[in-house]
Amino acid sequence: MSNYEAIEIERHGPVAVVRMNRPDALNAFNAALRLEMLPAVREVNNDPGVRVAILTGAGRAFSAGADLAELPAGDVNGDFYVEDQLNGEYKPSLMEIHEAPKPWISAINGPCAGIGSAFGMVCDLTVMADNAFIYQAFAAIGLVPDGGATWHLVRTLGRKRAYEVIVTGEKISAQKCLDWGLCNRVVPADSLLDDTIAWANEIAARAPLSMRYAKQSVNMALEQGVGDMISEEAKLQHICINSEDAKEGAIAFMQKRAPQWQGR
Repeated sequence: MSNYEAIEIERHGPVAVVRMNRPDALNAFNAALRLEMLPAVREVNNDPGVRVAILTGAGRAFSAGADLAELPAGDVNGDFYVEDQLNGEYKPSLMEIHEAPKPWISAINGPCAGIGSAFGMVCDLTVMADNAFIYQAFAAIGLVPDGGATWHLVRTLGRKRAYEVIVTGEKISAQKCLDWGLCNRVVPADSLLDDTIAWANEIAARAPLSMRYAKQSVNMALEQGVGDMISEEAKLQHICINSEDAKEGAIAFMQKRAPQWQGR
């Protein structure tokens, strides 16, 4: 895999770990991290040997958000600069994760704040260290959530609770994230990555087409009515049931052996 300045990618069999690698800056997004995220995510998505991807941060934080040291001071065109940056740099990598044909798991270690929280929440599954937290720090500096954070919060927490955590700037603990549905599992901090890789390997043993189209179906269900979803599910089921993997799954079940998935 490619070499990056602010990102590391490592392989664990069918699992890839994409690690934001600015530990001294709590993995805050500077220009290098913003610009490298899309090719790194795309590299993993396009690798047929990777069935599950993990996004995490080096050191003691997942990400502290945007690197405020890079904000333009006194720039009269700052509003256009920020809008271009969010749409042109952050959005493509966030959507590359959201629309990926394989599952992404965020392994949240320590603070997960600002735009970093958008990357944590956009992943399909989330494992949090027991000392980690998700933090909407925007109100404290006169800003609003970005990177789709509001979308994720409202759909997970509901309108009133989402607005509460935004305006109060509450640091939502890992246990509360679990209780509220913002994460799937909470594990000891010192075993976060090992536990997440182990879970990712379990998931990687599932049928790739099933995982791909289940993810697509879940994403569509956020926007569609039940009648439309029945039809959309029927289309996806048609693809799956006529696949080689479905035939292999049936044969393996009858032969009482583990299936050999091909992803087609």
